[in-house]
Amino acid sequence: MTASTTAPDSGSLERDARLVNAREKDIAPGEIAIGVIIGRTSEFFDFFVYALASVLVFPKLIFPYVDPLTGTLYAFAVFALAFVGRPFGTLLFLWIDGAYGRGTKLTIALFLLGGCTMAIALLPSYAQVGTLSAVLLGLFRFGQGMALGGAWDGLPSLLSLNAPEDKRGWYAMIPQLGAPLGLLLAIALFSYFLTILSPEDFLSWGWRYPFFVVLAINVVALFARLRLVATPEFTRLFETRELQPSPAFATLFSEWRTILLGALAPLASFALFHLVTVFPLSWVTLFAKEEPLQFLAIEAAGAMVCILAILASGLIADRVGRRAVLGVSAVMIAVYSGFAPRLLDSGGIGEAIYMIGGFILLGLAFGQSSGVVNSAFPPERRYTGAAIVANSAWLIGAGFAPLVALFLASRFGLWSVGVYLLSGAICTLGALAINKEWARKQA
Repeated sequence: MTASTTAPDSGSLERDARLVNAREKDIAPGEIAIGVIIGRTSEFFDFFVYALASVLVFPKLIFPYVDPLTGTLYAFAVFALAFVGRPFGTLLFLWIDGAYGRGTKLTIALFLLGGCTMAIALLPSYAQVGTLSAVLLGLFRFGQGMALGGAWDGLPSLLSLNAPEDKRGWYAMIPQLGAPLGLLLAIALFSYFLTILSPEDFLSWGWRYPFFVVLAINVVALFARLRLVATPEFTRLFETRELQPSPAFATLFSEWRTILLGALAPLASFALFHLVTVFPLSWVTLFAKEEPLQFLAIEAAGAMVCILAILASGLIADRVGRRAVLGVSAVMIAVYSGFAPRLLDSGGIGEAIYMIGGFILLGLAFGQSSGVVNSAFPPERRYTGAAIVANSAWLIGAGFAPLVALFLASRFGLWSVGVYLLSGAICTLGALAINKEWARKQA
């Protein structure tokens, strides 16, 4: 074994975990799946706690000096900072990974994520410190993004590599279950405090409790993931270079085409992701003047439907192929974009149709959107390439979606949100077509 392929020492915690798991020759895909679901649920829970606060809290607490629409747009601009920070986090933490080990990297990343989230929970209001509150919010939000970029652990790749040949679609959808599960947790907490507290108490201190919960969940997720990255199977794949980080810039320059296609392929689902989770809550709160609790109930029902649709995407993909599922779902999203957004102005029934239909399409598309072109990377660059693709896709397809959608809808009407969503579907179909043609020429 050469020095270049030896896993760096990442501390006593990882060594102890390796000793605990040394009795297991191979790690079962089901066990990896549990660790992946726990890890992704914790990340998305953190994500949605902030997203809900961007609509329900920050416009009033941090930006009370402007009208509610402008305050929400400002909050969505800060929301996007996390996606800007993710690529920087990827670069920094890939270096930490190579120098000190994956266990050290994960520990730092998840405690940075939890620390920034806790800091947001203690954030002073504009009434207390003026515009400094917005500056601090932006700083902590950027830190969250860097942490999320560094939290890439290779577990989805390990899950894919250990999946049975005829169940690749099923195992590909498992990490995606973290999104609706995290959304359900966030909705449950916010709904609870909105129910038991007066509006004044909720805005004063009630909204802070969901942020405190994040730290506890992140600690549980950290140990679940450390246990897996310290297994002999993970170490073997590291030593054979299949899960070993490669130089980030070298990977970017040499694999730019695969990275670009990988970032564009999931845009339909990533754009829809925010257009059924974050944007509609802001729209009905600002323009329909509805109580948040009523709409959060619809959103929770949609999240449960989304779980079923993600599960269905795995079954369908194993029959017809992952690219076929992505392509057909992108076409369906394009059709949906032509009429669905205007349903948000049609009252409760229209909102329910928009949300439930959108979550069904989201589940089918998002369930197979993870790493659809990652197999095109050479093994020695797959780990780093997959990390760059994931963060680039979120930045391009999702980071600014709530801000753009709310701005367009408030200026031109809800039909413009459909045009924005249609552009994502076109990008997905184009990327899939180019990737198929490229693969055919290489064959």
